[in-house]
Amino acid sequence: MGLLSHRVDRSEIVAGDHIYTWRAVFSYSHHGIYVGGSKVVHFTREQNLDSSGDSLLGPSDPTSGSFLGLSSSSSRASSTCSNFLDCGFRQPESGVVLSCLDCFLDKGSLYRFEYGVTPSAFLTKLRGGTCTTAESDPQEPVIHRAMYLLKNGFGNYNVFKNNCEDFAIYCKTGLLVLDKTALGRSGQAACAIGAPLSAIVSSSLKLFMSSPVGVATATAGMYCMSRYATDIGVRTDVVKVPVEHITLFQVSEGHNEEFAEVNDDCERQDELIENDNPPAKRQRC
Repeated sequence: MGLLSHRVDRSEIVAGDHIYTWRAVFSYSHHGIYVGGSKVVHFTREQNLDSSGDSLLGPSDPTSGSFLGLSSSSSRASSTCSNFLDCGFRQPESGVVLSCLDCFLDKGSLYRFEYGVTPSAFLTKLRGGTCTTAESDPQEPVIHRAMYLLKNGFGNYNVFKNNCEDFAIYCKTGLLVLDKTALGRSGQAACAIGAPLSAIVSSSLKLFMSSPVGVATATAGMYCMSRYATDIGVRTDVVKVPVEHITLFQVSEGHNEEFAEVNDDCERQDELIENDNPPAKRQRC
């Protein structure tokens, strides 16, 4: 894993990987879930689709919407891609898009987001949005979430609370933030807020520290710790939400506590099963 990010070759990625590419000379990165077949599901701002609302996908194409289980009412956003018929495919009024890998990268390099990194490795990264201490779920549920959200949407795009990185992290972990007023799971958003905040807070240290090096070190330390505190793998304001319930979770604030209670019930049931049944008969909640 590199100091700035983890660049990989196309032959190294597999279905279910969280990938990203840098835009505008490393000013920000765009994230998505690689689902195989040179296709990526990712989250963008909603765009106006063809007014007819008709699907532009051919039913005989093995990579068409019919093959992916998408309804015939889906539409394909305008795309200049000539390699894949379904590149740019999305549901009306949805920001979740199916793109080919070439269009997703847009001539940029390919990077893979890392999961389950150690706290020390996380803190050494110069930029957020490249790794997390959280563990990834297996390949099958990751792809299932991505394809389900392609058909059903991921809510409204918000650069700080619900962006492309938040989408990819949810697909990989199933975790959502309980407090809707809080920052999302995005490491990029944490950097965007943490860097200036650390600079403001550390400016008061100039009254007590005469060395510019000391002030800079303190600023860097606060910046790193603020990033770590907002990482999805260590924060406590998250809950595991089944993808089939995500719309309910996003629309109704009152269901936040309900999902927390469901998680608690699952944990208690798992404990009872663990104690009462032999390993061969145990079933997870």
